[in-house]
Amino acid sequence: MKISVLTLFPDFINNIRDFSIVGRSIGQGKLELETVDIRDFAINKYLQVDDYPYGGGPGMLMQIKPIVEAIESVKTENSKVYYMSPQGKVLTQDKLKELKEEEHIILLNGHYEGIDNRVIENYVDEEISIGDYVLTGGELASMVIIDGVSRLLDGVLASEESFEDESHYNGLLEHPQYTRPREFRGLEVPDILLSGDHEKIRKYRLRESIKNTLQKRPDLLKDKTLNDEEKDILKDLLEGGKDNGLY
Repeated sequence: MKISVLTLFPDFINNIRDFSIVGRSIGQGKLELETVDIRDFAINKYLQVDDYPYGGGPGMLMQIKPIVEAIESVKTENSKVYYMSPQGKVLTQDKLKELKEEEHIILLNGHYEGIDNRVIENYVDEEISIGDYVLTGGELASMVIIDGVSRLLDGVLASEESFEDESHYNGLLEHPQYTRPREFRGLEVPDILLSGDHEKIRKYRLRESIKNTLQKRPDLLKDKTLNDEEKDILKDLLEGGKDNGLY
């Protein structure tokens, strides 16, 4: 797939090219990452891309002309344009899965007090937020999307790095993980993980995953369709209550 990032700070985005999984996905030819400097479409020789808002108010707004021309420079009939905005729907794992299926996504990064709203109304397919807070610009949000999508691309992760057991992928938080040494200052790894019984380990991890979700993000369970095994585990955890360390 191809990701085009429209930004005032292309060097900031380009730094992610050599980062871990993103670098691997680019190296394998699974991801094409392109940055476009919006200032290349500035309205004058001073590289102006912002102006005062009509009606007054603090700060400056990015102008419509540079942004639209930047979009048009990379957009094809198969492109989708996403504006990184605190007003957008909050990014989820399901959204990353959806983005991964696109042939070409364009990530538009605003700055200053935002962008001319005519861009959003007429040239943006969707606004995306990475949380209910405000950042200086959209670049960090774009980098989150680039990283999240690249690790989902087929063949990028090795089998031992499979994302299918990670938090949020299946609607639950991941089960606790442990490594060597087996014992450290009286803190021991659960015996069942050393038993070699793969079915018991699977059931243990599923139970711990549901317990983890119940403790830390119970809201996720409201949107999760549980199978019969998961329902039985959740029921047992809730009935056990305090004995299961829930409260």
